[in-house]
Amino acid sequence: MNDIINIDSVDVYNKLFGLETLHPLVSVVDLSEAKGYPERFTVNYGIYALFLKDTKCGDIRYGKRTYDYQEGSIVSFAPGQVAEAEMLKGVQPKARGILFHPDLIKGTSLGQEIRTYSFFSYNSSEALHLSEEEKRIILDCLDKVKMELAHPIDKLSKRLIARNIQLLLDYCMRFYNRQFETRTESNRDVLTRFEALLEDYFQSEKTQTVGLPTVKYFADKVFLSPNYFGDLIKKETGKTAQEYIQNKLIDVAKEMIVGTDKTVSQIAYDLGFQYSQHFNRIFKKNVGYTPSEYRKLN
Repeated sequence: MNDIINIDSVDVYNKLFGLETLHPLVSVVDLSEAKGYPERFTVNYGIYALFLKDTKCGDIRYGKRTYDYQEGSIVSFAPGQVAEAEMLKGVQPKARGILFHPDLIKGTSLGQEIRTYSFFSYNSSEALHLSEEEKRIILDCLDKVKMELAHPIDKLSKRLIARNIQLLLDYCMRFYNRQFETRTESNRDVLTRFEALLEDYFQSEKTQTVGLPTVKYFADKVFLSPNYFGDLIKKETGKTAQEYIQNKLIDVAKEMIVGTDKTVSQIAYDLGFQYSQHFNRIFKKNVGYTPSEYRKLN
């Protein structure tokens, strides 16, 4: 495996591609101007990065899977993520994007809301595919940040840069929501598989061997990241994936309470709870009664 390059600053990334750094915490990059770069490299991001790819110039792997990006796609990375890139020989990368350090947005509205941009955690085949109009909007947002970087630094510089980055991310969030809408058929397929996997989880007694079902477990089974999977389920059902799982758990618990003579403690154990008190709290929160009270009522 090739050595991991720690991209803990904007300047480290720019030097990797032979680009100029105008601001220590943020940079609008154009990889068509890259003066040199390794053919294969692995980076550990310590900064936020978002790129609009104009052409497919190689493979990007996140974990064990390859990003399904193409011309006119956006890929994004957040601090703590590791990605491997393998460039195509003789193909100049064509991509524009933005890099910014977490310190840039501290104390700004973007800093408070950065975690709401869940696409930074997407991986696998979850690149954002844009229309021509959407690409123009993204490029316009990048130009606004670049223009501000060319302006002499004053008291409003940080705020204006952060707000323009936030505008860019807001548009990306809108486009991701549109992507969910236009992939209804494939999304329905994921939902159908999720429901079948959820049913199997309880029928096969995985609760006793694996424990309580988690969003990550089902996301891995359908080859999606937990964030993307969660957003997809929310879009299709109006409930979060965790709520969906918990509703199924409560339904199974009700059946066991009413249809068996097992003690509440045994039911809690069978469902994957380590402590019956935890099961009691969750059941009462969702049903309005404790398991024992529900059994008496029925």
